[in-house]
Amino acid sequence: MTDSPAAYGPDHAWYEIQVRGRLSSRWATRFEGMTLTSRGDGTTVLQGPVADQAALHGLLSTLGDLGIPLLSVRHHPGDGPTDPTRTVQGD
Repeated sequence: MTDSPAAYGPDHAWYEIQVRGRLSSRWATRFEGMTLTSRGDGTTVLQGPVADQAALHGLLSTLGDLGIPLLSVRHHPGDGPTDPTRTVQGD
């Protein structure tokens, strides 16, 4: 038996979400299953699996509710960021 993230729905995908500001590791519990990486340019990247579109909307809603500016969302089908297929740019 292997450890795995929450069960995936039919839209199972890996997402890379870039936000403005530096989020410390204490925020990781708020975004369960996501890896947070602060960058030198003052942004943070959240990476990880998202079960389905409803989970993605919930994640984006949480960021909005916290007042964290969204810069980009990158969708990677499957298990990781090997083949980006879509990028949505924010302000």
